[in-house]
Amino acid sequence: MKIWQKNYDVNKIIEDFTIGKDTELDMSLAFYDVMGSLAHIAMLKDIHLINETEYNSLQAGLIAILEDIKKDKFSIEKGVEDIHSQVEIILTNELGDIGKKIHSGRSRNDQVLLDLKLFMRNEIQEIVGLTHNMFNRLINLSETYQSKLMPGYTHFQVAMPSSFGLWFGAYAESLSDDMVSLKAAYEIINQNPLGSAAGYGSSFPLNRQMTTDLLAFDSMNYNVVYAQMGRGKAEKVLANAIALIADTIGKLATDICLYMGQDFGFIGFPDEYTTGSSIMPHKKNPDVFELIRGKCNQIKAVSYEFSLLTTNLPAGYHRDMQLLKENLMNSIVTLKNCLYMSEFMLSGIKVNDNIVQKDKYKFLFSVEKVNQYVLKGMSFRDAYRKVGEMIENGSYQPDYEINHTHEGSIGNLCNEEIIKKMKAIIEYFSEKAEQVDQAFKGLSESKSS
Repeated sequence: MKIWQKNYDVNKIIEDFTIGKDTELDMSLAFYDVMGSLAHIAMLKDIHLINETEYNSLQAGLIAILEDIKKDKFSIEKGVEDIHSQVEIILTNELGDIGKKIHSGRSRNDQVLLDLKLFMRNEIQEIVGLTHNMFNRLINLSETYQSKLMPGYTHFQVAMPSSFGLWFGAYAESLSDDMVSLKAAYEIINQNPLGSAAGYGSSFPLNRQMTTDLLAFDSMNYNVVYAQMGRGKAEKVLANAIALIADTIGKLATDICLYMGQDFGFIGFPDEYTTGSSIMPHKKNPDVFELIRGKCNQIKAVSYEFSLLTTNLPAGYHRDMQLLKENLMNSIVTLKNCLYMSEFMLSGIKVNDNIVQKDKYKFLFSVEKVNQYVLKGMSFRDAYRKVGEMIENGSYQPDYEINHTHEGSIGNLCNEEIIKKMKAIIEYFSEKAEQVDQAFKGLSESKSS
């Protein structure tokens, strides 16, 4: 029995096609659906749509469901369409007509909007934690190897001296900027859609500010039509944010695949961190980083897929939007795994010594030679020509001493400044996490005597 069912049964083929994987995916939303319902019934009591006794019964029933979810004892029964239906059915079975009152003033449309926003809000916090771990690993490696030189490349050609401190630190700073985008996504997501119902509000005197406060949202999606238009937009902004993190991690994975190869030989990993070949006994393959690179590319495709799914949809709810859920959840899980594995692999990275002393890298230092002449009074263009002639006639000899002192260079990594950038973002998310924890704790504690 569907909560919307009339006096006829939907064709089984139609039902299976339209539900898809929703019941499976909705298990990830169960906790948030109950939290949203706890806020909703508190508001219904406040506007006198339910009385104190009804509220206490509904609250106790919802808290019992919440405990079952936490203990992995909750499931969506066969034939039940979604998480919203399952919760309402449980309450109705236990409380009778009181259970049916929980849906007053809302639609499954604003319920799923709310569930997804609460879910995304939490997942962003988990991504923040894993990204911060990765950032700290990169900063520590940057500090450890700040003076160890490596070749820098442009056009895949040997270019100028770099250092492992610069290389690791570059990806750390990239993550700090990626977190700014994640913060922006959080701010867009952290607006309450509850009360928009099916997209046109309700004739009940709903107190939307109350549910906004109870669920620790920064504000609400004020316009009820726009609240429904947010389905797809919220997913896209989060997909775009995690795509930036995936891009950083994927680029690092590509560097590592190159640098641990024999043609470069810059880095290595313990044997147990690599895989082998079925035919070539000498092979130690970077399979983990190749998979990370591939998975990160898949993540980057998701935001484009979401754009195609929602392009030219008019205002209001459309079933197309159901298709956003699976790929969003999968991409979040994939990114979290990639962040975890990247940080784990870097815990075992080995940086090789005396790389730039190899003869093939001697021209790395040609610009250093040019700059030395300039510092002695020669114009840059004349110095450039002079060193070019030395290279052509074979008289050039590299000077391995370098003196880079400006901000962000080999001798002045500015890691402390990069750490400050990340710290400001982490403090923002820590404050938001505390607000949500306090709000959820307040909602899930029984007030009945």
